[in-house]
Amino acid sequence: MALGAQLPDIRRLVLARTVWLTISGLAIGTLGAYAASGWLNTQLYGVSATDLSTFALVTAGLLCVALAASYVPARRAARIDPATALRSE
Repeated sequence: MALGAQLPDIRRLVLARTVWLTISGLAIGTLGAYAASGWLNTQLYGVSATDLSTFALVTAGLLCVALAASYVPARRAARIDPATALRSE
């Protein structure tokens, strides 16, 4: 903000970083879950371990939770006075 950024720009920056990290983690986790599906298949009854709708629902739910959890820090980061932020560094 000291260099001309607006409030929406700061929020977008924080949320974009969160989305990037979340999508990376979800991709790695989904691949890991798919790799473990052979073992999980012996533990499940009536549901396939590679059920696409379950994978999609869990992924979408985790993405929503991550975005909701990062919204408050994004708002807080956008409201910080630039002089105070520069002084603390």
